[in-house]
Amino acid sequence: MRKELEVYIRARYPLLWIVTPEEERALGEIEKLAIDLRRRLTHWSVTSGETNPALPGRQDRALREPQAMLNAILDENDPGIWVLRDFHPFLKDIAVVRRLREVAFALQPSQKTILLLGPVLKIPPELEKEITVVDFALPSAGEIGKLLGEIERSAAQNELVTVDLNRRERDQLVRACQGLTSTEASNAIAKAMIEAGGRLDGGAIEAVAAEKRQIIRKSGLLEYYAGGDRLDDVGGLATLKEWLRKRVRAFSDSARAFGLPAPKGILLVGVQGCGKSLVAKSVANAWRLPLLRMDVGRLFDSLVGSSEENLRKAIQVAESVAPVVLWVDEIEKGFSGVESSRSSDAGTTARVFGSFITWLQEKQAPVFVIATANAVHHLPPELVRKGRFDEIFFVDLPDATERTDIWRIHLLKRSRNPDDFDLGSLAMASDGLSGAEIEQAIIAALYDAFDENRPLTMDDLLTVLNETIPLSRMMEEEIAGLRGWASQRARGASR
Repeated sequence: MRKELEVYIRARYPLLWIVTPEEERALGEIEKLAIDLRRRLTHWSVTSGETNPALPGRQDRALREPQAMLNAILDENDPGIWVLRDFHPFLKDIAVVRRLREVAFALQPSQKTILLLGPVLKIPPELEKEITVVDFALPSAGEIGKLLGEIERSAAQNELVTVDLNRRERDQLVRACQGLTSTEASNAIAKAMIEAGGRLDGGAIEAVAAEKRQIIRKSGLLEYYAGGDRLDDVGGLATLKEWLRKRVRAFSDSARAFGLPAPKGILLVGVQGCGKSLVAKSVANAWRLPLLRMDVGRLFDSLVGSSEENLRKAIQVAESVAPVVLWVDEIEKGFSGVESSRSSDAGTTARVFGSFITWLQEKQAPVFVIATANAVHHLPPELVRKGRFDEIFFVDLPDATERTDIWRIHLLKRSRNPDDFDLGSLAMASDGLSGAEIEQAIIAALYDAFDENRPLTMDDLLTVLNETIPLSRMMEEEIAGLRGWASQRARGASR
């Protein structure tokens, strides 16, 4: 930002809007720039009026009113930079807007610059041509690394604090802090050190994740999913697991240095209950990244333009805590009305969908999107074309080997020894069942055994299986059509 800002100031742009929640860090950069340019720097806020950062104790509270401050800037003869903090609420007043516009016209031939500094960007239409927006990015990995280095050096001088971070854990901690402000990162690391009894180690990564959960909770548009699922808890899907394993380090600096782009995401289509959602939950845990769930229905609002704004806010939140995994479950239902949108909702769904797929195509932030779909014939063709996702995987019903794995996983999950059961016979008896149906069969058999106050037996499981009518039989035609679609358009998730 500093270099860009210097160019604008030297080019005599009168009005610049710096968008950032990090006021203190931005003011530090502006102060350094003012020294380099040899310009006088003045701060303003509605509470303190005009202040000189070189003399923080001196305030001119008579200039607390916005128009009074603007008049004072206009009357000043010397070059300077004025930073107006949190000025955006006053732009609802047409008199303030008009005066600011007049000041902007008057400052064009001068060496005076006004910087509007705040976390919100709401420009009135009257000022759109006069204001230039400058984004102040969150700390980069390098800046976070320097911050962590300062914390480590400070800890080295304190006998009560111990630093125990190897290179891999340090890289993971820096990566986890990306998306936080410098203050949020410092607070999260300090909290981790206190909770660990004065020790800074790999456990700080979880403290940083908790800080990100706070940011997501405040947004109200995305849901933070804190599950403990692992890829080992997913039965079968060997090809998909191997594809994901090769991208564990995909968000690291070493991957960028190697020439690899950050992965965009995957679309999982297939039969219901075969582990698509479980994969999404497990990937975030395996990669040690936060998992956010986007409910497309939550984005839509009755007010005109609100739905599109909600999508922009959701994307902004996801990118602010990146690297992150963004899970969009049953995406075909969320955007099911795209084709009829113009006649049904005045085009709202179509516009939201268009913005979403454009973001999928063009996004630069390390947000890995995992979208799942069951009814592929409802998927808009624009979503499945090349470039939106890195890969489209088809998740079919499990074969005998995969069903054996699924039986083993779910029996272990419920504190049963798989060796006490004939898994091969169970796999054969459950032909045509999905992973979710196998799980429900175990639960039903456990209820029967619990009711009779005895251990779970093989007969209990076989009895439940004989009574189960699988989804693959009830929806045989739909699944056949799904397999036909996938044979030409998707990659098999299993070997």
